[in-house]
Amino acid sequence: MTDTQTENSAPPAAGTVLQGVGVGRRVAVGPVVRVQPAPAVPGDAPVLRDGAPVPAEELPDAVTAAFAAVGDGLREQAGRATGTVAEVLGATAMMADDPALRDQVLGRVRGGEPPVAAIDAVVGTFAAMFEQAGGYLAERVTDLRSVRDRVVSRLAGLPAPGVPELHAPSVVVARDLAPADTAALDLERVLALVTEEGGPTGHTAIIAGQNGIPCVVRVTGASALADGSVVGVDAAAGTVLVEPSDDDRAVLEARAAAERALESDTEPGGTADGHRVQLLANIGTAEDAEKLVGAAVEGVGLFRTEVLFLGRQQAPTVDEQAAAYARVLRALGPDRKVVVRTLDAGADKPLAFANLHAEENPALGVRGYRLVRSAPALLTDQLTALARAGEETGTQPWVMAPMIATPAESRAFADAVHAAGLRTAGVMVEVPAAALRAGHVLDEVDFVSLGTNDLAQYTMAADRLLGELVDLLDAWQPAVLELVAATARAGAAAGKPVGVCGESASDPLMALVLTGLGVTSLSMSPAALPAVRFALRRHTLEACRAMAEAALAAADPAAGRAAVAGLLDPEARATLGV
Repeated sequence: MTDTQTENSAPPAAGTVLQGVGVGRRVAVGPVVRVQPAPAVPGDAPVLRDGAPVPAEELPDAVTAAFAAVGDGLREQAGRATGTVAEVLGATAMMADDPALRDQVLGRVRGGEPPVAAIDAVVGTFAAMFEQAGGYLAERVTDLRSVRDRVVSRLAGLPAPGVPELHAPSVVVARDLAPADTAALDLERVLALVTEEGGPTGHTAIIAGQNGIPCVVRVTGASALADGSVVGVDAAAGTVLVEPSDDDRAVLEARAAAERALESDTEPGGTADGHRVQLLANIGTAEDAEKLVGAAVEGVGLFRTEVLFLGRQQAPTVDEQAAAYARVLRALGPDRKVVVRTLDAGADKPLAFANLHAEENPALGVRGYRLVRSAPALLTDQLTALARAGEETGTQPWVMAPMIATPAESRAFADAVHAAGLRTAGVMVEVPAAALRAGHVLDEVDFVSLGTNDLAQYTMAADRLLGELVDLLDAWQPAVLELVAATARAGAAAGKPVGVCGESASDPLMALVLTGLGVTSLSMSPAALPAVRFALRRHTLEACRAMAEAALAAADPAAGRAAVAGLLDPEARATLGV
């Protein structure tokens, strides 16, 4: 193989290895299907209706109708989707409905500017604002441009851009995928996802992880891959191999078979010497929970409740929420715990009904638990609904708050949980302040759960959705692991559970390190569970502790991962492809 990267101007040669950032660890081999970019429409292109130009005096109405139609179409797609796809589509529909975006475009059109040029100018301004704000808004730039492409295509009388129909199992390759693109995918026929842009915590990566689809993002040269060419995608290595040889295909197919074989183990999680580590799933909807009914999962470690809220003009009622929560609790049953994260939204995940002001730095603003400062009824209603669902099903959920920074916030949240009639209160540790004061936080609550994605973001002062900073956001950063270790020590001293529900839990090597640090549960996408279960089963707690010490002592993430890989059991190294 040739370990090189290619220019976009020519297809890469057979045997070329394109390097990117892997999501998950699975592999796939198959033909490329490219997602073509939106058609280029000149700024002065006429607006067409039934093939004829629209009169100048009717242009504002035509633009308004185009935005409305795009928003309606996205909402219709969201209604047919589930889980994270439904969430991101609903949020994108809200963007198409955004009065500020639409009104600025209409103001330019009424002033005589051609509609396509007006849309391009306004979207460009909004995109620059989002990128400067960082965080969730920076990730929404892809969604914003998707809205632009759809509106412009409709005005120009062109078909909406999107993913071509998949007639056979394929590797979908794109410069980037907007939520509407991912919603259009026939996931039963998607072997792998490869993008030239994006990041490991973007919506494409999350959807791939939830569905067990190999994914590699930030692959330079990916957009030059030819339709129909065969590639081997290795998420664990973060590579895309162009036209693999027979020997290369055999290696990849053997890896895939080994991964499938791991699914036969359905025992509870634990190390080789019997030290228990709960293996839990991350979910976003009641439908996700119902898919776990017969799965080898010990419960839910993270139920993201945002799906109920995003993309709506009004907050869901207590009755609506209680019905959704009851479905989740009923699906998991009384013997499997369900950890519910209260609404993780705010200025960086705008809610139309929260009346939040624009912020210069949303990642550091009013988000998560901090919403009690401006919209306290959101938390009160959510806790009321959770308590009602618990009474209805006879199953008490564990409830935790995101974006907690102080012991005082922890105490206030626990008081609110108990006042609602719920018994078990916890908080997310994703702010360094909470990790450093974890002992005091645990004096106030029953458990904590580490959100390693945000913890890395705030520790390294690097936007977790900015792909070019992925090296700083590596879960193996020793500074981040130090904060995990401090939190786990506090949990051990208090005799209280400390879980991890960030993406790092889904990495089998990191799962061993986290266990060695003292983490008591690991929550991840269901597709990642078999490999993590296998890795734990092949190593003792003493071996995990040695791996944790090696990772903490390393000079950088690469050295830490290499040191841990060197301590792996030989069979585990071969099976996991390390």
